[in-house]
Parts: sequence; C-alpha cells; structure tokens
Amino acid sequence: MLLDWITVVLLIGIGLLLIIVELIFVPGTTIVGILGFVLTAIGVWIGYAALGNETGHIILAATVLIGGLAFFYSFRSDSWTRFALKDQNRGRVNEDFPHALAVGEEGITVSALRPQGTALFAERHHEVQTNGEFLDPNTPVRIIGLNQNKIIVEATS
Repeated sequence: MLLDWITVVLLIGIGLLLIIVELIFVPGTTIVGILGFVLTAIGVWIGYAALGNETGHIILAATVLIGGLAFFYSFRSDSWTRFALKDQNRGRVNEDFPHALAVGEEGITVSALRPQGTALFAERHHEVQTNGEFLDPNTPVRIIGLNQNKIIVEATS
C-alpha cells in the first residue's frame, strides 16, 4: 500500500514537473510535455487501480488543483525571469556613416570575403561584399558600388 502511494506521488510529481518545463523552457509541443502528461495520467490511473475509486477521485482532484496552482504561480510570480533572455542585439550594418565612403576608395580586407566580410577603409571597419569572388584577408580592395547599406568591392592588382 505504501509502495502504491510512493509510485503515484512520484509519477504525478515528475509528470507535473515535466509539463511545467515544457511550458516554460521548451517551445511548442515536444516529447517533454507529452511524457509529462503520460506520467501524470499513469499516476492517476494507478491511484484508481491500486487505491480504489474514492482515493482515485481525491488524487485526480489534488493533481488538477496542484497542477493549476503550479502553472498559475510559475507564470504569476516572475520566478522564471532570471532564465529569460533580456539582451538586445544592437548591431548595425554601416549605419554610423552611410555617406562617408565613395566609389573608388581603396582599403584592405580584414577577414576573408566569402563573398561577404570585413574591410578597413580610413581606419574604420565596414561590412563589405564582392560580386561573388572569394578574397583572402589582407587583400587590397577598391569600392566599385554603394547601394543603400551595401558596399561592393573588388580586388585591386
């Protein structure tokens, strides 16, 4: 009898924990949530089968109540905010000085251009691209086109 209670409590507890993990950490419906629901259902079923209908009803009601309170508390209390991503991507592409470069200006590649990468023009790093050719680092380049936020370069001889 004690072993039945331990089994029921463990199955329902692990099942509810997996369902909460599914809701908080894993987006969408995944194996974690399905496994949690199955373990909870098996725990309730064992409660009915091994401990009787009256006790099964109590176990079912307690499971629903505890599950509802756990969901409500976990979302309401802001206890999960320390796990949430709060940083913002503040990167920009050539927005600081959009007209500081001119066609024909020469520079040098900092990274490999495959076909995009970084080049140095007038002591400033800029994201550049070629017309499809691959260039190695430290290759002299010249600007052949400026289109909105794109700087198109070619290798100089």
